[in-house]
Amino acid sequence: MSASHLYILTGASRGLGLALARELLQPGNCLVLIARSAAPDLHAPPGAQLTQWQHDLSDARAAAQQLSQWLAQQPPERHASATLINNAGALAQIAPLRECAQAPAQASIANALRVGLEAPMLLSASFLGATADWPGARKVLNISSGLGRRPMAAQAAYCAAKAGMDHFSRCLALEEAARPRGARVCSLAPGVIDTDMQLQLRSADPDRFPDQPRFAQLNARQELSSASASAARVLAWLRHPAFGREPVADVRSLDTGASAMHEGGPGAAGARR
Repeated sequence: MSASHLYILTGASRGLGLALARELLQPGNCLVLIARSAAPDLHAPPGAQLTQWQHDLSDARAAAQQLSQWLAQQPPERHASATLINNAGALAQIAPLRECAQAPAQASIANALRVGLEAPMLLSASFLGATADWPGARKVLNISSGLGRRPMAAQAAYCAAKAGMDHFSRCLALEEAARPRGARVCSLAPGVIDTDMQLQLRSADPDRFPDQPRFAQLNARQELSSASASAARVLAWLRHPAFGREPVADVRSLDTGASAMHEGGPGAAGARR
């Protein structure tokens, strides 16, 4: 039996994550999905393997522990390559931080930081620790956002989580570069995508969210990419020979005729979902 390509993907029950899962369900791939809800319409074609774990990533320790244990049971030669895609993310309550002193709003801030930053760090630690001696190529792809690189009022928690993701990716890239056969790491902004997160932003109260008209205009002008088109672009980046050359990147800066990648890309106009 030939070795498979292993992909571990979070947040795969909807939006970009679901589209990535559909693209990755190809013969020769082994796909492990981690999400709060399963995706019942996903089925592995002949020659592919699909496993779904249900975890609320606001408490990622159980998922990270399960991942460590599962990877430890895999023979290193079983997989020709191994990739972790940290895609899951969450918005906090859309409001200025001064209005977030009550328990429900504070819970939403904690959730956004845990899902968007703590979970990727814990899962990356489990993935890299368990696969350190695997002979195949390893990659960590963190799905970031332009909002990790420019501020937006009324979404301090989401912006902070994505900025933290970018910077921990830089640190992780340094660590792996110092190791023999270290993993390649990239925190990638995938562009503006037509997902539930975009709907939340354009439906928000403009008195509490100054950027609401801009998000409404993105939709009205049909400037949002579909989840399926965005997934194809993200995976093209993942497979590009220069993946990981820069630890922070933007999918919109990918030029298939050039190998250079520039940190931050061309501006990042808005939130990815």
